[in-house]
Amino acid sequence: MEAILLIGIQGAGKSTFYRERFFDTHVRISLDLLRTRNRERRLLAFCLETGQRFVIDKTNTTIAERARYIAPARATGFKVIGYFFEPDPKGSIERNRQRTRQVPAAGLFGTLKRLERPDQAEGFDQLYRVVLTPEGGFAVSDYATG
Repeated sequence: MEAILLIGIQGAGKSTFYRERFFDTHVRISLDLLRTRNRERRLLAFCLETGQRFVIDKTNTTIAERARYIAPARATGFKVIGYFFEPDPKGSIERNRQRTRQVPAAGLFGTLKRLERPDQAEGFDQLYRVVLTPEGGFAVSDYATG
């Protein structure tokens, strides 16, 4: 049982990463799709109750935000894995411009300002760093060693 948290500013590539790596194996929990926190809570509860692997696809910018998912996942025996997308504001703004539903630049920079880097001590069993490559792919490395 795996609980995966994607962490990073808007336009960082989190949803694309989910589609490329976890689409066939994990339920995607995303407010962009579910539209309400109640639906998000209910889907999370269902995954925890049934042992369904899932990915939290949102910015998860603060320790407090991440704790809402880490604590219940650990309490129900899930392995918690984090993927931290290194901030690339310029690249994120470019990718954001290509979205159907764009985030205002002020919102993107506000998220960047609030971003708290994750730490293994938050309860992650594994923590990775993700950097977008010039070719548009993803370079993933251990967060501790970078």
